[in-house]
Amino acid sequence: MRLAIVDDDEDLIDFVREALGGAGYKCVGFRNATSLLAALRRETFDLLLLDWGLPDTSGFDLLQRIRASDTRPSGIIMITNRADKESIAEALRAGADDYIIKPESAAVIVARIEAVLRRATTQHDTDRFLRFGGYEFDRLTQTTRIGDEPVALSSKEFALALLFFDNIHRPMSRGYILETLWHSASDLPTRTLDMHVSKLRTKLRLRPESGYRIIAISGYGYRMEQFPTENAP
Repeated sequence: MRLAIVDDDEDLIDFVREALGGAGYKCVGFRNATSLLAALRRETFDLLLLDWGLPDTSGFDLLQRIRASDTRPSGIIMITNRADKESIAEALRAGADDYIIKPESAAVIVARIEAVLRRATTQHDTDRFLRFGGYEFDRLTQTTRIGDEPVALSSKEFALALLFFDNIHRPMSRGYILETLWHSASDLPTRTLDMHVSKLRTKLRLRPESGYRIIAISGYGYRMEQFPTENAP
């Protein structure tokens, strides 16, 4: 899981980053909204922690901009010293998934983050058989079928297919995909991901008439799209 925090307090960023690192999460810190928005054009994050008072905008305005964009993450938590109920209600109505009032312990911050991530996680994480239209994936045996036809996928192709199908219409950066599936992308050939995507497109016949396709997003990564069709497999 990749998380980000935007706050003008460097000490708080370090505190949260250390707490999340100890819980097994990777956390990237930003000092203002501008740097976060620039990063969102290149990278994908599973959850954002937004401070209410930022030097270049309010966390509330930033929250609204992110929720209205195509790069919205699975979860957003406001983290601020505002404790009045009106501010909390305003943030939740605008799309925040939770609200953390400063100061808070590392254990509580991690627990609140994990609760939001659990709510955002689909039942697919525990199901053995996953079905998307005419596509069926068996997580136990890592086998794939299109209708009644078996399709041979490598272990990495299988994982990549599930990542796309589990995130339909969600743009995912190249770095996010490589880190999620390969864990360390620094020593991989630059065409590794592109080759795997190309093989998936061919093997799974991913095109609009089949109901799904993977499109490349220039300078960013990929997105799986779903199409209503009567001719899907």
